[in-house]
Amino acid sequence: MQQLNTKNKEYKSRLLNCIKERAVSIGEVTLSSGKTSDLYVDAKMVTLDPEGAFLTAMVLIDILRNEDVDAIGGMTMGADPIVGALAAISYVENVPIKTFIIRKEPKKHGKQKWIEGPLLNASKIAVIDDVTTTGKSLLTSIEIIKEAIDCEIVKVISLVDRSEGAKEILKNEGCELISVFNRKDLLGD
Repeated sequence: MQQLNTKNKEYKSRLLNCIKERAVSIGEVTLSSGKTSDLYVDAKMVTLDPEGAFLTAMVLIDILRNEDVDAIGGMTMGADPIVGALAAISYVENVPIKTFIIRKEPKKHGKQKWIEGPLLNASKIAVIDDVTTTGKSLLTSIEIIKEAIDCEIVKVISLVDRSEGAKEILKNEGCELISVFNRKDLLGD
């Protein structure tokens, strides 16, 4: 992976501080996977904030800048604010990246699409989620994308990996999970 320049290191450090200050809760919670955990990360408290959205987009642009990626997206709601910020900031940074969102279920009318956004056959796709635990949402996203278009999944990215099995589960499915941050980054354990 490429080395971050000074400005990008600053953005990543600021983003980590935002997540720690605004999104992390300690104490037992039940997650969407049904598992319980002592760590809850409400990433939308950062990705829907102006500073957090900007920092998230800049850090992701740095990850994707030299990659051959045609589009990035993921499952609604986690991916929505991330890809919105990324589309706008990537344009301003002169590295425009198309984005898309996957619905929880296909639209009931019109073309009954699962995916909203400019995806084309033969695209190289990056899949993103805000927080991963088991990796189920990312695996579901990959399955839906592959059923919708002829593409290659080239990156799988999580803003925060809670370090509770997603990396291993995705690896078993042939996907390497790139985590911007993990549990150790958030808690130091």
